[in-house]
Amino acid sequence: MNKISVDIQNISKSYKDVKALKDISLQINQGELFGLIGPDGAGKTSLIRILTTLLIPDSGIATVEGYDVVKDYKEIRKITGYMAGRFSLYQDLTVEENMNFYATVFGTTIEENYDLVKDIYSHIEPFKKRRAGKLSGGMKQKLALSCALIHRPDILILDEPTTGVDAVSRKEFWEMLMRLKDHSITILVSTPYMDEAELCDRVALIQDGIILSVDTPGNITGNYEGKLLAVRAEDLYQLKKDLAGYEHTLSVYLFGQNLHLTMMEKNSEKDLRSYLKTKGHGELRIDQINPNIEDCFLDLMAGKERNP
Repeated sequence: MNKISVDIQNISKSYKDVKALKDISLQINQGELFGLIGPDGAGKTSLIRILTTLLIPDSGIATVEGYDVVKDYKEIRKITGYMAGRFSLYQDLTVEENMNFYATVFGTTIEENYDLVKDIYSHIEPFKKRRAGKLSGGMKQKLALSCALIHRPDILILDEPTTGVDAVSRKEFWEMLMRLKDHSITILVSTPYMDEAELCDRVALIQDGIILSVDTPGNITGNYEGKLLAVRAEDLYQLKKDLAGYEHTLSVYLFGQNLHLTMMEKNSEKDLRSYLKTKGHGELRIDQINPNIEDCFLDLMAGKERNP
């Protein structure tokens, strides 16, 4: 049986008239790489700030490694590594000075836990005399992660760590997170990038302060209902309008140069093609495709709107 690292029970949080979190319940297993996936404004940062004891919930209970986020905030801060969405280290200090400062705060040294951060810190160690404010986005990211790990935390909590960095740095960052799992560290990472969900052991899809689904990425895509098609024609705008008016359409969204259309299983592509031809669409292309996490997220949102 998996040991629970994070236990969230009926957590709610409001800012005046805005309900950021609405009765959230969620469990994260020890040693798990868990993704909190959703767009800006979904409630990800509010939940993370509650877990890192920076925010007090209006109601509900949450524990991190058995410690209550309100009563035991001092203990949680000792065992948690936290990386904020915005670069929050001391820009006027050098790379080395930032590392030494965070190590000292937690009563340790760089040398004592170097084996844990070596894989990450080695990328920026050649620039250890450079001020943090002069680093590139990818190097700032690695420095922030190194500082979050320098005290060998039990749980690492990352709030949108790859926002604003290039694709190569994003890929490197996730590779580093994968390797950290070998050290039995529980990792909670929030991100608006749906493709990053595929890299997690499990994910929670969140929108408007509500958890839409919690499962492995494979199970979420495997449970997709309906037939998913990629549809393209000369006039995408008119095509989307006509597909939205098709009686067998469940949902239709723009994905790059195609429209992703979810239809009721009983309807055939032949009937769809005939319908679109009567609407005057030329150079029509229809392909059945497998859903990704973003398709599932949009479908869950559409289902929520259909059945509030």
